[in-house]
Amino acid sequence: MKSASLKRFTALLSMIALVIGGLFSFHSVQSFAETAAGGKTKVTIHYQAAKDNTKDWNLWVFPEGGEGKAYPFTGEDKFGKVAEIELSGAYKKVGFIVRTDSWEKDGGDRFIDIAAGEGEVWVKAGDGNTYTEPPDGEYRDLPSYENIDVKVHYFRYDDQYEGWNLWTWPENAEGKSVPFTDEDDFGKVANIQMKNLKDVHKIGLIVRKSFPGNEWADKEFGDRYVTNFKEDGSAEIWIAQGQERIYYDKDLVDRAPTIVRASIDGFNEITFETNFPLDVKNHGLSLSGGADIKEVVPFDSKAGEFTNKVKVITARNLDLTKVYKIAKDDFGEAVVQTGKVVRTPEFDQQFFYSGNDLGNTYSKKETSFRLWAPTASEARLVKYKTWHGENGTELPMKKSERGTWVTALKGNQEGLIYTYKVKIGDQWNEAVDPYARAVTVNGNKGTVIDLDKTDPRHFRKRMKALTPEDAIIYELHVRDLSMHPKSGIEHKGKFLGVAEEKTRGPKGVKTGLDHIKDLGVTHVQLLPVFDYNSVDETKLDIPQFNWGYDPKNYNAPEGSYSTDPYMPAVRIREMKQMVNTLHHNNLRVIMDVVYNHMFSAGESNFQKLVPGYYFRYNEDGTLANGTGVGNDTASERKMMRKFIVDSVSYWAKEYNLDGFRFDLMGIHDVETMNEVRKALNKIDPSMIVLGEGWDLNTPIDPAAKANQKNAGKMPGIAHFNDNIRDGLKGSVFNDTDKGFVNGKPSTGDTIKEGVKAGIDYPSTMASYKDPQQVITYVEAHDNHTLWDKLQLTNPDSSIEARKKMHELASSIILTSQGVTFLHAGQEFMRTKGGDHNSYQSPDSVNQLDWQRRADFGKEVNYMKGLIRLRKSHPAFRMRTAQDIRRHLSFLPAPKNTVAYELKGHANKDRAKDLVVVYNANVDAQTISLPAAGPWKVLVNGENAGNKSLGVLLGNKISVPALSAVVLEGK
Repeated sequence: MKSASLKRFTALLSMIALVIGGLFSFHSVQSFAETAAGGKTKVTIHYQAAKDNTKDWNLWVFPEGGEGKAYPFTGEDKFGKVAEIELSGAYKKVGFIVRTDSWEKDGGDRFIDIAAGEGEVWVKAGDGNTYTEPPDGEYRDLPSYENIDVKVHYFRYDDQYEGWNLWTWPENAEGKSVPFTDEDDFGKVANIQMKNLKDVHKIGLIVRKSFPGNEWADKEFGDRYVTNFKEDGSAEIWIAQGQERIYYDKDLVDRAPTIVRASIDGFNEITFETNFPLDVKNHGLSLSGGADIKEVVPFDSKAGEFTNKVKVITARNLDLTKVYKIAKDDFGEAVVQTGKVVRTPEFDQQFFYSGNDLGNTYSKKETSFRLWAPTASEARLVKYKTWHGENGTELPMKKSERGTWVTALKGNQEGLIYTYKVKIGDQWNEAVDPYARAVTVNGNKGTVIDLDKTDPRHFRKRMKALTPEDAIIYELHVRDLSMHPKSGIEHKGKFLGVAEEKTRGPKGVKTGLDHIKDLGVTHVQLLPVFDYNSVDETKLDIPQFNWGYDPKNYNAPEGSYSTDPYMPAVRIREMKQMVNTLHHNNLRVIMDVVYNHMFSAGESNFQKLVPGYYFRYNEDGTLANGTGVGNDTASERKMMRKFIVDSVSYWAKEYNLDGFRFDLMGIHDVETMNEVRKALNKIDPSMIVLGEGWDLNTPIDPAAKANQKNAGKMPGIAHFNDNIRDGLKGSVFNDTDKGFVNGKPSTGDTIKEGVKAGIDYPSTMASYKDPQQVITYVEAHDNHTLWDKLQLTNPDSSIEARKKMHELASSIILTSQGVTFLHAGQEFMRTKGGDHNSYQSPDSVNQLDWQRRADFGKEVNYMKGLIRLRKSHPAFRMRTAQDIRRHLSFLPAPKNTVAYELKGHANKDRAKDLVVVYNANVDAQTISLPAAGPWKVLVNGENAGNKSLGVLLGNKISVPALSAVVLEGK
């Protein structure tokens, strides 16, 4: 036997005899990113800053589910800045944020998919995409090669090389099989040679197993690429069984037996995964911590006697608060982490706590605390003297029912600053109380608050009930309303700015609250106003903007909107004052809530307190990413569902809110949303619940997703109707795609179905049961404004023509069935200068332009007239699908024209017939009316309202180009 073979044979015998041991170190207790001890992950990030950039950008990099760390850019290429970063551990996905030290961000959380231990991406300033190849046709600074000569060393732990070979190919060309023809002290050796190549920068390879008649009997991983060559096109690489990475240095390859994973995945089940195949019958494992092994079985029933993933079944249920260790001779011992067990129905059944006293409960005589942390072996309340204090006083908490921990402090604790600490396994985690209702600056600690002291005068009386179909919702960002230099508003960017009255702008036009009130809408929907992560509240002298869809503390207001973020009570008092003032002006308030994800899973209080529970995971243990920001919360779990319901109920009662808009509602489950509706009904049944019912790729039963397809299972919950949105102006995902108002033919049927509030959509699209379940809109904070979209799709049209298209779209929205939704500034044809994703763009892009409001006075008056019309005619606000089918009928109309009649609507106050016509043609169209006049003209393409603009006597009408007409009959 050759010496090399003898070494591998000895290693194999040791492997079979020993297997499973060593210590696997997670980056944090909650890391489920399949980290391999001793492995490395390399990421290369290219960043092209803006041409006028003056900021010092760097990177915040984090393995999925792990802690983050700042890294600088270390070089430059023709694309821009470059950072090459090597992380300890092997990961399938790595996240990063382009940011400054003050946490200004260019984009949000982005992720790099890792293949063969490496990942490379390109990012451009202001572009939300993450590119896996250089955009704009620019190629990385890699030379091309005419001839390739690669020496491949391949090591198998099992020493079974028979049938294994390489499938390899030059970039963008056909592949071929290459055998292993030699061996050395590492393993088998193959030589890949390619000649007379053109524009080749890399070669691909797959390690596969072939048998006669079946060349692809098995393979290890997928496509891998060799990219690191010498000038002459030669390279030498090392690859090992069970490791996806390609190594250019033999010494970096870890060929020692290693535990990849050791976690409690059931109450009496531990999952072990190793980089060596395990002899299941002769495992030789021992478990310490007060548990005994009953049996060891393959994880996969199809696995044979040797496998690298097994289930260890214990004799009795494991205590999740204890530390267990696995041990084996020559391998040391490994701490067993808490794994999938926290995501089992049995866990919920055992630990669900139904009480209403989570968080702190304040009185002048005593403040009690209750924390839910069922996997903690110890818990402590930590008291701090200041918001920036680092060494707090730790007080032990007592273990109580259903996985909760309690303590109480005598006396008046108002103003106490606190956090919780929990011991998970052998690690201590500190976190803000998820139920904290008041927080310090930047939300880094919770505080005890006397909420009664934060109430404005005359605050508790709720507004008169309003039927959802009567609502006209106006979506607004707190900062946008006041930041324009000509807004006339003193408290710029603040809650109090929204509450200012009698403010005036250019030409004396009403601004701010007075403008919204004058417009005639019924509800103001505020983009997130809870405490979010992306704005540094200690540096408010520096302009910072964010929409706020990165939650940090769900039950406390955002400090940057207050006049003093250092004083916990101020943000609460001022938000309540804003709500109260809006109410006194007959405007209801809807809060945009973002329970579907957090700013970061690993850094969130949820994950620190109960690792692995609150978030949703894929089968491979990686975080689910239906949200696109790297973490989906698991609303189907009882304590996450309870948190959402508790939180919404708290905001509704404490802040006297009138509704909630659920961001990415399709991530949640039907039962949770129905529980939300049920809880709010007990407070005020007229509160509106609406959300983005998109069908998102998250791992729960499709029948359980709270999306449009399942709308019929969620009565009283409304969904944004993207079908009429895109039908009107074109797809939001294609800048130049057109819709009905801007020249796309054959879209009339889409508009007709939208006018009917989608009640007859196919079940594959939506299952709306009544019009209150449908939000009818054409633009929102996301994507291009309607005006910017029209400029993209119709660049050669005149401004006047685009104004007509815009007014036509708004006319359709306000004369359709369902719940009307307007984006702030839509009434004066808001522009963001073509910025389709302005979530962190400066005020110059996002602020409401009050000069434009003054210049577009005629257009604003037209919108006000449409609103008066809708509010005056119940026929536009029918309550049931049955009423719509009974009273709305479409009339014959020319191409690109929609006409319909609202006949005999059952209403004691107004039962007159209405005819509505939308003409999307660039010339006038003649429509035959269902009867001869007289018909009152309420909308004529120039003006709109609830009073007659003239009388039509005949049975035909000429509808001007790009306009809507509304007629009222006898």
